[in-house]
Amino acid sequence: MNVLLIGSGGREHALAFALERSPKLDRLFIAPGNGGMAALGTCVDLDIADHAAVVGFCRENAIGLVVVGPEAPLVAGIADALAAAAIPVFGPSAAAARLEGSKGFTKDLCAEYGIPTAAYARFTDAAAARAYIEAQGAPIVVKADGLAAGKGVVVAETVGEAIAAVEACFAGEFSEAGAEVVVEECLVGEEASFFAICDGSNAVPLATAQDHKRVGDGDTGPNTGGMGAYSPAPVMTPALVEQTMKEIIEPTMRAMRDKGCPFTGVLYAGLMITEKGPELIEYNARFGDPEAQVLMLRLKSDLLDLLFAAATGGLAGKTLDWRDETALTVVMAAKGYPGTYMKGSEIRGLDKAGAPEGVEVFHAGTKRDGDKVLAVGGRVLNVTALGRTVGEAQARAYEAVDAIDWPEGFARRDIGWRAVARERNG
Repeated sequence: MNVLLIGSGGREHALAFALERSPKLDRLFIAPGNGGMAALGTCVDLDIADHAAVVGFCRENAIGLVVVGPEAPLVAGIADALAAAAIPVFGPSAAAARLEGSKGFTKDLCAEYGIPTAAYARFTDAAAARAYIEAQGAPIVVKADGLAAGKGVVVAETVGEAIAAVEACFAGEFSEAGAEVVVEECLVGEEASFFAICDGSNAVPLATAQDHKRVGDGDTGPNTGGMGAYSPAPVMTPALVEQTMKEIIEPTMRAMRDKGCPFTGVLYAGLMITEKGPELIEYNARFGDPEAQVLMLRLKSDLLDLLFAAATGGLAGKTLDWRDETALTVVMAAKGYPGTYMKGSEIRGLDKAGAPEGVEVFHAGTKRDGDKVLAVGGRVLNVTALGRTVGEAQARAYEAVDAIDWPEGFARRDIGWRAVARERNG
């Protein structure tokens, strides 16, 4: 089967890594790809926003499955255009992608179907939001309603900080994404990432993972798109997995069918494990980044077979096999991220870093310039390793990080710290 993978980040590099291992794969095309993906497939210059051009490419190259990595093309309706052309696509329709594209839509759906989540209110003007925040007090969470590349969320420790976040949204910091604001209760507990592959009727849970959103060690500083992750997440016991499927994923699947937009693709639930159990923080309509990197390193099953089954309504009875080892990934970012950062610096030592067995360096914000690899994004590399324990995977990942010569980059030095502490304390 010929496959077109859409995207250019670390998540897509990890998906390409897993797809390339499938015995069912004939050719892998990647649009547009990045500096590290050319070894796995053919990178093509294709305007993803031009749905007719994408459909035409698929017909010309006998594409049997399109895998859409990032959220923006899904919200823009690329899956609808492909489905209308009878081209199998892994990813939700624009209507179903509202689970990520509008936080207010998701909160309202949770309220309607009794899905556990934080108390909230929606606002389209700053004055009403300010009044609500002053009445509720802090800590409190302010979210831009739409897509903001993982940066439209502020966990405000003070009322003043929350009001500043609201004013930034309405002042246009996140463009149209901030035209509406969701203000919600600040849940207390431990975060976990939960993924389920869905075909509109059936859902198959993936392995668990835990992300590290804050930019600094000890979970300090502003939120980012993710600075590292590990899998499995010890906080997600088998009982919690079952509870999450029953109370969050399955009711969401029913709700989307009821609304005439069944969800097909990967449903990514950001969870807070509270004293009451798992509660939904937010949904994403695609694989997590950097969670995909650790999941793909642990996945033993055929990813292409799984995604094609989801795209064609064939998930019933599917089960997945995983490596027993822990996988841990460390994001290397350009200095200044998530604020202003420099582009164009050279990265050296990548071959040495990725040489040991069980270590993979997934590229995110890179491009090739002859023999050089240049940093062109905020989050640039995902240095990923397997280990028998979280501590071993962590040590191997940081050994690889330290082999990379990139003075203009930085990384958190404590990815997996909660799980490592659990291991040490027995």
